[in-house]
Amino acid sequence: VGELSGGDPARHAAMAASVALMVAVVACAAWLVRAGTVVSFFSETVLVGFKSGLALYLASTQLPKLLGIKGTHGDFFERSGYFLSHLGDTQQASLLVGAVALAVLVAGKLWLKHRPVAFFVVVSGMLAARFLDLESHGVALLGAVPQGLPALGLPDVGRRELNALLPIAMASFVLGAVETSAIGRMFAQKHGNRLDANQELLALGAANLASGLGSGFPVSGGMSQSLLNERGRARTPISGPIAAGFTLIVVLFASGLLRSLPQPVLAAIVLTAVMGLVDIHAFRHIWQFSRGEFLVAIAALAGVLGSGPVNGVLLGAAMSIVLLIRQAAQPRVSELARIPGTTHYNDRARHPENERIPGVLVVRCESSLFYFNVEYVRERVLEYLSARPDTIHLVVLFLGAVPRLDLAGAELIAVLDRTLRGRGIGFRLADAHGEVRNALRRIGFEREHGTLQPGQTVDLVVSQWLASRRKHQVTTPE
Repeated sequence: VGELSGGDPARHAAMAASVALMVAVVACAAWLVRAGTVVSFFSETVLVGFKSGLALYLASTQLPKLLGIKGTHGDFFERSGYFLSHLGDTQQASLLVGAVALAVLVAGKLWLKHRPVAFFVVVSGMLAARFLDLESHGVALLGAVPQGLPALGLPDVGRRELNALLPIAMASFVLGAVETSAIGRMFAQKHGNRLDANQELLALGAANLASGLGSGFPVSGGMSQSLLNERGRARTPISGPIAAGFTLIVVLFASGLLRSLPQPVLAAIVLTAVMGLVDIHAFRHIWQFSRGEFLVAIAALAGVLGSGPVNGVLLGAAMSIVLLIRQAAQPRVSELARIPGTTHYNDRARHPENERIPGVLVVRCESSLFYFNVEYVRERVLEYLSARPDTIHLVVLFLGAVPRLDLAGAELIAVLDRTLRGRGIGFRLADAHGEVRNALRRIGFEREHGTLQPGQTVDLVVSQWLASRRKHQVTTPE
């Protein structure tokens, strides 16, 4: 909002608070219509890359603080390049304080897992800063923290300015919702819990409402804060109100105590928290499963490193959606053949010993038929037809693995029927579910092609057609 505020700090603050309030409205509206699933387009593969990239990105922001090097802005590569080129500027006292804090925290993770080691390190750091005068030795401290609560109220922003801020608010909502969902899903998966994405939207709306009324800016779930909360053995939502209560006490009465908190201590705490996010075993598992999925994970990791966590989140969500669309647009279409000695049919590509019925092609589609995949399915059916060495007189489309159709899917079946009949080839449907039959009835399929009956198995359809064909051959004069 900097450009819109014209350089006026008061206008800048008012506009930022307005964006937070608009995000609150959008989030609450999304919660009312239960749109939580829309922001959950994160595949497990993308999540692995996102977590690892986030760990490296956060580490690049904290390592300069650990060594007392003046930080810089930019992505992971810019920060890393700056850090490596300024290693000679390391403050020995900062390095010593940070190294001791990091060593104690790592030891606590190994041998004192259920003890408040981080709290002990924070208090010890503040005491050391005060009694050893660490600031005079070049150790950066947290500095003055404002005391008291902000005044509550609506920002003074006009309708025209609100219209200009709307795209910013929508972008902030998407970023906040997707990032919060990704973080929540990561921790829910780790601890075997269930993430309610809709409840996250409500929380996002409430948080931004409070922030906007208190002259704050848009907020969302934070990875480093969440990691520290987990490292403190928090396992239920009650940790939030407890932390808020202590924060309120500090803000009202004790913010001056935080002034002497060494920055290297904070850096050590964050670095310890992000260590477990890089999961080499998960990358190895993905590599063994699919090279394509592995490249997706690497792309998600590179997105966070190259563009930051926020853009990395959006990139990961976009990649997940593209993968989903790609899989849905090219469903598996297979030829079925009869299992020897039975009346059951199975995939012939996986079981070459299965028997083809001469003159009969049985094809199965293993997905819903929607507008974006009907052309692919049609082409696959015609490819199987062209590939058969014998003359085909009947094509059976097995619909038992097709849960639903849209208009384009229903019309595909009607078009296949007309196309095949135009070639003198019969066309039958097998095992169509009730919802699929209803969709076909709505486009008038039965008027042209006959009544759709339940219980029409592949064996029954083929047997009836063969019997009808034999009867026709007997009654046809020479």
